Amino acid sequence: MKRILISFIALVSFFPIMASADEQSSAEALLHQMGEASHQLNYELSYILVKKSGIEPFMYRHSHADNMTLSHLVYLSGSMREVIRRNEEITYLEQGNKPFSIQSESIVAPVIPLLHKEVVQLKQYYDFVSMGRAREAGSPTQVVRIVSKDGNRYSYIVWIDERSKLPLRTDLMNRDGDIIEQYRVVSYTVNDQIADYMNKRLGDVELPKVMPNAPAAEDKATWSVNWLPNGFEKVYFNRYRLAMNQRAVESQMYSDGLFNFAVYISEADKLSHSDQSIRQGRRSLYSYINGDYEISVVGDIPAITAKRISESVTFSTLKSKSEEQ
Repeated sequence: MKRILISFIALVSFFPIMASADEQSSAEALLHQMGEASHQLNYELSYILVKKSGIEPFMYRHSHADNMTLSHLVYLSGSMREVIRRNEEITYLEQGNKPFSIQSESIVAPVIPLLHKEVVQLKQYYDFVSMGRAREAGSPTQVVRIVSKDGNRYSYIVWIDERSKLPLRTDLMNRDGDIIEQYRVVSYTVNDQIADYMNKRLGDVELPKVMPNAPAAEDKATWSVNWLPNGFEKVYFNRYRLAMNQRAVESQMYSDGLFNFAVYISEADKLSHSDQSIRQGRRSLYSYINGDYEISVVGDIPAITAKRISESVTFSTLKSKSEEQ
């Protein structure tokens, strides 16, 4: 039944279309309004995440008032899990595990992907195509397609509420037009009472202290990535050892503002896999052996893109095992 549902949605939602200048401008304006609304409005969204593996329900509240931004994500099935954002402090709570807080600009959890994103800033790398009107969660919407210009990453279709400008549905699409995952709002509320409720419940509540960030590696990597999709930039470099076997690992995170991936370099051993490719939902993993090293690329990109990135890695200086230890 789930496969039939996803196939039907892909059939009716995806079709080739050429964007005129007016369509591009209209779609860009809608995305700009969506970005502002998701930051500035006080709202509550109840939605489902639809993947091939199943359907998960969530509730997300957001408020912005008096220089205080509050967000609250609640998992509505399975064990009790919540995520609380208070300005740039993010707290993760899960039943049976010790809660913790980190400093970050975004929540790492199943939040509707285009919330709080400045998508218009990415117009150099994506086309914005107006696809007309539709209806979601009982409300009229404007439908916009966000298409990768180079074909080396995924695309989105978003249904934007005509009144609030909030996203009521987002479909993540691959290059063949198949839906990888879908976020779909089933009910929502927009009013200032949500800000009062959030401030009373979360504004002054005692949460775990923010964990200090791990110090970034001071010296540079001895390897480089020689091919990246346009728009991806370095975000964070790190060097550490795996707890299970003390194997040294270097990692570099990249982002284009919409999607992220990381490159991992480690010494190859008997457990290393040559030419391994795995995709689970939006996440792809590709790894292969290059000489004495295992190169892995993991992130929200197509597997063929991860493969091309990993195969572009070259080493300027290879450290010996004794030097690394």
